[in-house]
Amino acid sequence: MALMPKRVKFRKNQRGRMKGNATRCNYVAFGEFGLQSLETSWLTGRQIEAGRVAATHFLRREGKVYIRVFPHQSVSSKPLETRMGKGKGEPEFWVARIYPGTVIFEIGGVSEEVAKQALARVAHKMPVKCRLVTRRHTAV
Repeated sequence: MALMPKRVKFRKNQRGRMKGNATRCNYVAFGEFGLQSLETSWLTGRQIEAGRVAATHFLRREGKVYIRVFPHQSVSSKPLETRMGKGKGEPEFWVARIYPGTVIFEIGGVSEEVAKQALARVAHKMPVKCRLVTRRHTAV
């Protein structure tokens, strides 16, 4: 089943305007390797699920896959061959806003080679150009 919120305050959102780079979710926080977006886009719940399935299928229950984005924004559309007016259409699907620099998926508990192959398969499912990033360990 596609990702969507359990409940929302308002069912129908305005589309908004996406500009600038990611200021949050822009570094690897949970796993060791991450898939970082290089473009701005909407990521649907189905695309997120397709990426998760591709990663877990390739890893065969080794390691852990973290999903760093969630589709909070609803996208509505009116039925085909409907005349103008009569209000806004019903919500059709849910999207996550993706900015350049957003880490979409993370993988931990596997070697770099395996993580690279798994994230390459996930990147093929994404509608944006992505790159592999690694965790920055701080010296304590």
